[in-house]
Amino acid sequence: MIRPELCIRCRGAKYLCGLSYCPIIVNTKTVRIDFKEVYGSSPPTVFVGRFSYPKITIYPSTPPILGDTTKFEDSKYWLNTDLSEFLSMRLSLVRGGVKYHRDDARLPDRFLLDIQSITISSRPVELDLRLKRIPSGGILDESLPPLGPSAPLEKLEIATLPPPLAVVEKVYDDNDMRAKDGIMKLYNAGIDVEKISRILSIGGIGKERKLVPTRWSITAVDKAISDTLIENIKSYDTIDKVEVYFRKHNKNIFIAILLPRDWSFEWGEAWYPGSTWNKFGNYVDIEVDNERYHGRSDYPEIGGCYYASRLGVTEFLASRKRQATAILWREIYGGFNLPVGVWFVRENVREMFKGKPVVFDDITTALNFVKRLLRSDLKQWLSKSLLSFNTIDKWLK
Repeated sequence: MIRPELCIRCRGAKYLCGLSYCPIIVNTKTVRIDFKEVYGSSPPTVFVGRFSYPKITIYPSTPPILGDTTKFEDSKYWLNTDLSEFLSMRLSLVRGGVKYHRDDARLPDRFLLDIQSITISSRPVELDLRLKRIPSGGILDESLPPLGPSAPLEKLEIATLPPPLAVVEKVYDDNDMRAKDGIMKLYNAGIDVEKISRILSIGGIGKERKLVPTRWSITAVDKAISDTLIENIKSYDTIDKVEVYFRKHNKNIFIAILLPRDWSFEWGEAWYPGSTWNKFGNYVDIEVDNERYHGRSDYPEIGGCYYASRLGVTEFLASRKRQATAILWREIYGGFNLPVGVWFVRENVREMFKGKPVVFDDITTALNFVKRLLRSDLKQWLSKSLLSFNTIDKWLK
């Protein structure tokens, strides 16, 4: 039996179990396409792989349908749609792959320029993908939204190309702007973080242009934006009382405990038997990562969900102009057994903070309330949390 804690730390990326493949992902069915030419409206979607980095493959992608396909890349829409519809949409995105080196973004050839133009477009782009063979496979990943089958690309033709928004074009054309500044300029202009990550991945932001695997660009954008928001948050007064938020959605519960203290952050997950990363276990495994006031220098073992959730809570605190210690926990129950991407965490945390908090005068009363929300033992959480039994008294002082 593969221990649940290995799957939770690995999530199909590190092969910690010793196998050369992920047994969770390999047994998941994807769609089958029986043709080598696909004509459709790309949302737009472009995926950049990570295998063989710095030599990587870029995949312009489209479903075999014409029209307004915006919802294929709209994580807010995904959150409120049926899981089967979501998977049907995403797995219908056919990918045509072209090999590049990471540094080719510095002097892109005509083909890469076309891919960049598709990515920064403001509306769906009509594409004709001619593939070298029948596409196969698909992507189900903890970090990425699902993607459909792929094959090497023989020819790409763009039938229609809507122009980019002015702010997107300005950032794309500015080779003297730092990547973080470009990310924040787009974010402050209201560009969705998923869109920003795609532009970053195809080498469309920053002084030193490079292609960035999509898995990495998603986390890089979540981290860069929340890093900036945290610096602002640290200048604000703290909240006045303990606040608890929660949201139940699709065999998950998300809980946030905000404490009237200086900024620090925790993200924890409890995976139940029969859930995505605990398919082979017979007990609940809880994993937690956190950071203190001055942040952390290493990458959290819990993965990209850490920064996706951190973005959600920092957006909320920044909008209130308040500072707090933020403890966010998630329980994932049996039956939620497909990796769908970190967008699921980000959007659920955002939705959670739209609700009204339950307010408490002290942490003990708040924890008694949280205990009733959890299915797992609160003591298990506290043994790993910033709120461990040894430090509860410190929080109360």
